[in-house]
Amino acid sequence: MSANPRWDVSRALGVARLFHLVCGVRDACVTPFLTLYLRQLGLAAPWVGILMGTKHLVAAFWAPFCAFLAKSHQKRRALLAGSLLGSAVASLLMVLVPPLDKELVYRSCNGSGSVTTTVVPLGVTLTVSITAAPEPDSNHPAGTPSLPARRSPGVLEASGFRNGPGESDQEISSDLHGYLVGSVEGVRPTSQGLLHPVTPGVKDNPWEGTFEVANTALPLLPGGTAVGSLANSSAAKGKAQVLELSLEGLRWTFILSLGSVVFWELLTAPLERVADDSLYEYLDFVDATDRYGSLWIWRLLGMSAGACGIAAVVGQLDCFLMTSTPRGVVHFYGYSLVSTLALLVSLAFPVPICRQREHSDKSVKARSLVGSNPRLIVLAFTVFLLGAVTSTVQNFLFWHMDDHGSSELVMGFSVALSLLGEVLLYPFKTTLLRKLSRVGTVGLGLGCLAGQLLYYSFLWSWWSVLPVQVLSAISYGALWWAVGASIEALATPGTERPLSAMFRGHFYGSGSSLGSFVAGFVAMRFSLAVLYQACCVALLLWLALFLSIQPRLPQERKINYSKLLAMEASDSSDSEQGTERDWLVKAMREEHSDWKG
Repeated sequence: MSANPRWDVSRALGVARLFHLVCGVRDACVTPFLTLYLRQLGLAAPWVGILMGTKHLVAAFWAPFCAFLAKSHQKRRALLAGSLLGSAVASLLMVLVPPLDKELVYRSCNGSGSVTTTVVPLGVTLTVSITAAPEPDSNHPAGTPSLPARRSPGVLEASGFRNGPGESDQEISSDLHGYLVGSVEGVRPTSQGLLHPVTPGVKDNPWEGTFEVANTALPLLPGGTAVGSLANSSAAKGKAQVLELSLEGLRWTFILSLGSVVFWELLTAPLERVADDSLYEYLDFVDATDRYGSLWIWRLLGMSAGACGIAAVVGQLDCFLMTSTPRGVVHFYGYSLVSTLALLVSLAFPVPICRQREHSDKSVKARSLVGSNPRLIVLAFTVFLLGAVTSTVQNFLFWHMDDHGSSELVMGFSVALSLLGEVLLYPFKTTLLRKLSRVGTVGLGLGCLAGQLLYYSFLWSWWSVLPVQVLSAISYGALWWAVGASIEALATPGTERPLSAMFRGHFYGSGSSLGSFVAGFVAMRFSLAVLYQACCVALLLWLALFLSIQPRLPQERKINYSKLLAMEASDSSDSEQGTERDWLVKAMREEHSDWKG
């Protein structure tokens, strides 16, 4: 089928570059910071893991289905526009999810993590100033949202006292008892209760700001009534009500977040798959698919600029725009704004109208090829593990940086460093694969990723994550280049793209989903440092197994074209009968004889 003469390849490539650039900015506005926003809502690590795991699972299986329907019914352009418009609206639903603790939101906006409370028994006001001693952030479990590292003395309302997700009733009672030990305004205390910070490691939860009471003697009110007994009675009732409200709020916050994320992902997931298929088929008409391979660079450039830009905007505008919602809502406003711009660009995006109907069994052939080829099976397990490990970095690395006092601008800069490193390494892609081979590049990528995870577990400052981000060029970029080259070498004709889509969608997405589910509970039970160390050990074990079984796998069947041509040449010179069987030589001879006649 000849190409439409009205098609302008240069214009199509220009529009595709702009579309990838804008979509990269759009994705970077929210995707890297989504789990940080969920933490600002007050959700613990297990709930965040469930949300992100569900998100990855929806994307892994919903995107291919929508791409198939859009191609079958020639509705690709409508799906592109609908996905951009719908995701812009759906992202704003996350803004409507109420946070668990609005006082925590206010303190994070003001940069103060003060904890204060006031208990009023029988008209007497008790005021206590508490300053939490800083502790090593590497010991923080991720089960509860952490307050900023800098804390200042203040006063807390008893009615607003919140119980953390992992705080037991015994801890609640001890905390209330500690809060009641202090000076009584208007009453001269006979003996003061002293509060001393507990040494880290003594308690079960050393990262919480718990205190022990040195002297619990309390002054008596007129009439012989002890302040402690009355305060404990009223505080216990109030604490029970607050605990019940907190659990109810947690349930609703999680349900609303889950519904919003799933609905948002249903509208967003098909966009990239449909756009890539449309552009590839458009270029395939005019034999220009060689220019398709470098378009992903524009998406990475857009993500680098978007991550730094939105982080800078959030740092400047969050406290001026809202006082009762998390500061992360600015990310969703920026996402919606850039989605509207991408919608305008999509109107000129190259989408082929006429296309030969391809065989519908290519995906089935790709699945059967994976099951029959041992090298593809090993590669599929590698990609699955890569998705599981990478999801822990994407979900909780910013939590780890936040525990060390990092700002969102530093987080965005760390994302930009990893993406720009991958872009800068791309010119050496061919040399790297030729020198190390595909198996060697996969092994190098897994080793670099394991080193990164081990480094993440020993972060000591807000800036310490930046140097190691350069390794992402190898641990993610070069690793995926080797996986893509292996798929092209092992795939049968016509199954390259379905096989590549299966690896990036089903295997990598399923691994990301499982990794998110497991990582949330591991982070709550132990800590983020232990989570990254466990992932490092798992990668090293798989790397050793991967390299050890490669020599035992069946060798790839390679065709030596030089020998094949030499064999054909010798056959044609030795045997005239063999030469006559060549239809091209026979036709040329007939034409020559006709010319002589």
